[in-house]
Amino acid sequence: MANRRNFIKNLSAMGFIAPVAAFSFFDMNAQHSAGFTLLDEVQNPVDDDFWKAVQSNFEQSTRFINLENGYFSPQPLPVLNAFIENTRTINQNTSLYMRTKQFDDKEMVRNELAAFAQVDAEELALTRNTTESLNILIQGLPLKTGDEAILAHQDYGSMIEAFGQRARRDGIVLKKISLPLHPKTDEEIVQLYKEVITPKTKIILVTHMINTTGQILPVKKICAMAHASGVEVMVDGAHTFAHIDFKIADLGCDYFAASLHKWLCCPIGAGMLWVKREKIKALWPLFGDDSQPHDNIRKLEHQGTHPCAVQLSIPTAIKFHNLIGSQNKEARLRYLKNYWVDKLAGVDGISFNTPADDSRTCAIANVAVAGISPTKLAAKLYDEHKIFTVAIESETVRGVRVTPHLYTTEAHLDKLVEALTHKLKNKKGG
Repeated sequence: MANRRNFIKNLSAMGFIAPVAAFSFFDMNAQHSAGFTLLDEVQNPVDDDFWKAVQSNFEQSTRFINLENGYFSPQPLPVLNAFIENTRTINQNTSLYMRTKQFDDKEMVRNELAAFAQVDAEELALTRNTTESLNILIQGLPLKTGDEAILAHQDYGSMIEAFGQRARRDGIVLKKISLPLHPKTDEEIVQLYKEVITPKTKIILVTHMINTTGQILPVKKICAMAHASGVEVMVDGAHTFAHIDFKIADLGCDYFAASLHKWLCCPIGAGMLWVKREKIKALWPLFGDDSQPHDNIRKLEHQGTHPCAVQLSIPTAIKFHNLIGSQNKEARLRYLKNYWVDKLAGVDGISFNTPADDSRTCAIANVAVAGISPTKLAAKLYDEHKIFTVAIESETVRGVRVTPHLYTTEAHLDKLVEALTHKLKNKKGG
């Protein structure tokens, strides 16, 4: 109960509970400077009082149970309020804000995000999503005909397509590996990448967490292996940033991209790209920009006129995340995944396309019911039980992806277990 009171007290101290007050755009930084205390103690992932306090900050529809949070995360009320107020303020001040204050505020956001990510602000670009961030890299790397890039069939489709465009345009060579659904060791995965490296290999794309199955890859070991062969590594961190507790620096990669509207719970259209400082100069911007030096990370941010209110809401999302704590958030999300998976593990006719080892997964899991296609299963879960998931039908995995979030309750997951068991019984009976 004390932890619940402290969480609510911190929200109140930050002005998160009371309605957001109007403010002059000249004082916009003030909304991000309210004092608060970081939650530095480990919480029980099953602590009802604490997690109910967290859940109360998410306003979700009662018409259905949303277990497809892998697409993007809903904004908790403090972030939603900040976004609305930021939008209102910019709408009121229009071009005066855009021409006089926009750029200072952007630097404030960059610095706060860099501090949260524990990286140098001069290596961090603010983008709109992971796809944009990785396209900046894929289209901007100085690759020439015959240079090789290594991908996995399980990488995000848009990134495979982006590399495919680069191959058609510039003649680079793509090599694709297939990752096991249930690896026995990290070395098994590392070896798959290692086996296809040649003297012509220049870059490897590694997805930190596979979006279709939730499998976490041993990025640090892959990077160490690649660097030993003189190969750079770009990491797709769309599903790990603010989901699991790690430091970008500890991965040992050269480039890292993430969507902040996923697990950091920012408004849609917030992303980031980290580039090791010595790698910045060689990158071509996705959009032409002569206003910045070639070795300045800001050359990669040219977007034209864009919704600044999205980026201005990032610091509030960071503060809300910190009130919970990265370790606590990871533990709660893994607990929620294990809660429903453990109830179905070993049930004849139900299988999982996600590793069972806790170190290889967190919130996301992919489930299959024998004799029912993923598309039909997802449709029945929604039509008959009002549980929203997403069907995954690809060459490498066939199942339904289930992604709970911090506002998800055990009761929601009990309904999922009941629905899946019901579908299995009906299938056997029919």
